[in-house]
Amino acid sequence: MDVKAIRSLFPILDQEVNGSPLVYLDSSATSQKPLSVIKALDDYYRLDNSNVHRGVHTLGTRATDKYEGAREKVRGFINAESEKQIIFSRGTTTAINTVAYSYGRSNLSEGDEIVITPMEHHSNIIPWQQTAKATGATLKYIPLQDDGTISLEDVRATITDKTKIVAMMHVSNVLGTINPVKDVASIAHKHGAVMLVDGAQGVPHMRVDVQDLDCDFYAFSGHKMCGPTGIGVLYGKRHLLEEMEPVEFGGEMIDFVNLYDSTWKELPWKFEGGTPIIAGAIGLGAAIDFLTEVGLEEIEEHESKLVSYALQQLRTIDGIKIFGPEKRAGLITFNLDDVHPHDTATVLDAEGIAVRAGHHCAQPLMRWLDVTATARASFYLYNTEEDVDRLVAGLIKTKEYFGDVF
Repeated sequence: MDVKAIRSLFPILDQEVNGSPLVYLDSSATSQKPLSVIKALDDYYRLDNSNVHRGVHTLGTRATDKYEGAREKVRGFINAESEKQIIFSRGTTTAINTVAYSYGRSNLSEGDEIVITPMEHHSNIIPWQQTAKATGATLKYIPLQDDGTISLEDVRATITDKTKIVAMMHVSNVLGTINPVKDVASIAHKHGAVMLVDGAQGVPHMRVDVQDLDCDFYAFSGHKMCGPTGIGVLYGKRHLLEEMEPVEFGGEMIDFVNLYDSTWKELPWKFEGGTPIIAGAIGLGAAIDFLTEVGLEEIEEHESKLVSYALQQLRTIDGIKIFGPEKRAGLITFNLDDVHPHDTATVLDAEGIAVRAGHHCAQPLMRWLDVTATARASFYLYNTEEDVDRLVAGLIKTKEYFGDVF
């Protein structure tokens, strides 16, 4: 993989921040966008801007073709059986809430169980908390191992015949843990439960085959995979989606409207009420083209080598604590002794290095780690070993600065 050539396709990386060349290490929050995605958005608004599915004029037809073409690209990208299983949403959060509200509240009752893990992003905790409160179901957590992984023995001990829904992130946005979601789905199905996977940190970085995983729902966001913000995907098994009721009502998702009752369109449109996220979907399609051309296997291999190098170099710094397992996805969460993560991130920013600091929308996990916040460096296909070296130098400077202060 020619990283130098790839970097040249991301115009935002060619700039200085605070007098230093930008080192962007916050792709887990949002990835940068290549020229092809920016051009796809520009072309839509310059040449094809029109609503979809409604007009018979040329612009409307071109916009509809591109919008539905993006749906087919998503289908192929995650190997769904049918494009009718691909529902466009505002992002992972909206997709998970759709399942929690539409499927969860219709299929759960008092005494049923929802099983998740303490490492989940808030968007895969709060919807299930609210669903449990609304239905009388019980929320249960699979315990974590000391290194932030889960064991299948604990999964088997936690999931019971009362379990109706299991929800789990594919990859932890804090620990980098890669969860065995295929095995968990198999265990869930043996007990008659459905499995939802939060794939926000999975799809951008590895090949995902939803049929192979045999998950019932898979949710992800475009902006973490080189696409625009405001667009995401909910994949679902067709028989489940067909049984579910829409959660937004209005134009576009209807079949017939009478004065006192209405009927819905078929999948996937019954879940896409109102004017859809047309430009976002087209941009996501362009991002899929870009990632496919680079190769998901190549991206995963590049990130694996980069995170191994980063772990090796970071461990040379005295007083650094790294969280998470040895085998991980392309991110590292850490703290420096006696330095608040926000201070660490501020000093790094002064050196032109962008990292994340805070609780990462994972407050239960922060409490499990016994910290209030952490710093996080996350890598993607455009990062290099030189970026890691800049990070290490910046952290050494941070330690020196706060050593002098105190």
